[in-house]
This record gives sequence, C-alpha cells and structure tokens, in this order.
Amino acid sequence: MAASEVAAWRRHAVLAVLASLAIAASPVQAQVQSKTQARKPAARATAASPAASAASSVAADYSERFRTVCAACHGANGRSDVAGVPVLAGQQSLYTVTQLFLFREGRRRNDAMIALAKPMKDADLRGFSDFIGTLPPVPAPAPGAPPDAARMGQGQALAQQHKCLFCHGDDLAGGQGVPRIGGQKEDYVLATLQGFKSGERPGYTRAMTEALSQVPVQDLDLLAYYVANLAGK
Repeated sequence: MAASEVAAWRRHAVLAVLASLAIAASPVQAQVQSKTQARKPAARATAASPAASAASSVAADYSERFRTVCAACHGANGRSDVAGVPVLAGQQSLYTVTQLFLFREGRRRNDAMIALAKPMKDADLRGFSDFIGTLPPVPAPAPGAPPDAARMGQGQALAQQHKCLFCHGDDLAGGQGVPRIGGQKEDYVLATLQGFKSGERPGYTRAMTEALSQVPVQDLDLLAYYVANLAGK
C-alpha cells in the first residue's frame, strides 16, 4: 500500500469513527482541558471547576465499571494471563472505541464481547475507551530466556518489507486509530493475523486484509513472534 493510500485510510478511519459515534469532548479530554485552564487566571479556573468535577466523576465511574466488567478477563491493569485475551494496557483509545463499536454492531465476532457491547450506548463506548487509554503499558513477564535473535531478525525484516512500521511505528506503539501491537500476546497476534489473512476478522477498513494478502501464511508466526517480543515504549 502506498504511503498516500495509508494516510488517506487513516484520515478516513478516524473521521468515520468520530462521525458514527458523534464524539464530542471526552471525559479524559475534559480533564486535560481543565488542567490547562487551571494554569490560567483564578476566575477562569473557578468557572471551569464544575466541568472538571463532572469529568472526574465520569472517569471514576468507568474506572469502577472496568474493574467489575472487564478486569476478570483483561486484568485490573489491562494485562492478564488468560490465553487469547488481548493486552489493553497502553492501547490507543480511538482504536479501542472502534473495536467496541464493531462488537456492538456485530461486525466483529466474539460472543462474550458482543454480549457486553450490545447494550452499550455511544457514551459507554467512549467512556470505556477513554479509561483504557489512560492505562499505562504493562510489560510482559520476563521470559526464561531472551528472544531468539534469528527469529527476531526475520520478523523485523518481514515487518519492514510489508510496511508494518509505517502505520504502527518503529516501536509498534500505534497512534491515530492504529493499535499498539508491540508487546501484545503472541497467541493473540497470530490469531489476529490469521483472521485478517483469511478474511474472517473484519476491520473498520480493509487496510490490514490488503496488507496481509502479500504475506505468505508461513511467515505469520515470525511476524507474531517479533511483534510480541518488541515491547515498545
């Protein structure tokens, strides 16, 4: 995919998600704005305090709801030991809200996630995603041995060849609606790549399906190994 096509896709995905959810200022954004206003004259800071209080209350609400609804599978800090369950810690909020939207609309298949997302309103999609976006990255437990240098080299070469780093970044931390994948669980990454490759895993656009159409099936495990063992920032 050419650089101009990727840039156009990213703009389209961001605008489409924002439009479909009618996103206004989010609770987290409101908190950031309130902190900025706090540095201004006292009169303005005082005027902003109700909004700051409301934002803080909403953020606390979704923090608690994450603990009761999501943590059993995903872990209280966004990283769990449950096989096949993705790491949420450090994930981009715009990517997360897109995935919740796809689950809610039944376009992405996972019975447990569809059941959870189905009754959610747009505000819930934003609230959970904004909270997840505040979770700092959590490194994987230290492996018993360092990553295999040969496999890492092969995986890196594949990532460069197929332009993975162009969208996901050199450290695979993502951004602008593109997910953080560095340090993601290897089994989840492999299943995701296989899903995009086969067409079973939908995306908000066809960018991943088209990118993986050029990757031989036998190379997917090398890509997954490289991604999982590149912790990012």
